Amino acid sequence: MSHSDNLIINALKERRSIRKFTDEAVSKDDITTILEAGQWAPSGLNNQPWRFLVIQKDDPRHEQLTECTKYGHIVRASTACICIMLDKSAMYSEMKDHQGAGACTQNMLLAIHALGLGAVWLGEIVNDQAKSLGVLGLDENEYELQVVIALGHPDQNGSAKRKELSELMLETI
Repeated sequence: MSHSDNLIINALKERRSIRKFTDEAVSKDDITTILEAGQWAPSGLNNQPWRFLVIQKDDPRHEQLTECTKYGHIVRASTACICIMLDKSAMYSEMKDHQGAGACTQNMLLAIHALGLGAVWLGEIVNDQAKSLGVLGLDENEYELQVVIALGHPDQNGSAKRKELSELMLETI
């Protein structure tokens, strides 16, 4: 199989951040598939410190999340948000657990793409932990918010640019 025919390689290159969504709800089956993709991410010592909270558009917390980020319009446009937290009692290494949360997030974004849905990784929302976790009804002594994924059925085509690989290399291969 040539690399250009590889489904995973193609998904990595084709996935885009989507910030506009239709009003069509994401099915419970699709959300479960997305969460399972996150569940299978690697973590140091296999500690799996991530915890998930799905906030649907009809949940009052969905609108309240819009007040926790300058990207509130994206949250408002989404039909669901997946909040990824770290359970502080399950953590063993801050750096490794943050890396694991990133892998978990990427798994979910790839699953969302594979399902024909759209999403964007919202990171700025984590800057005020007390406010964001408070809206979610969670204790900041127990959880650390890592990511909110705003998702739905895409109402736009995404675009992306990447630097040349040579610009990223410290040494040539």
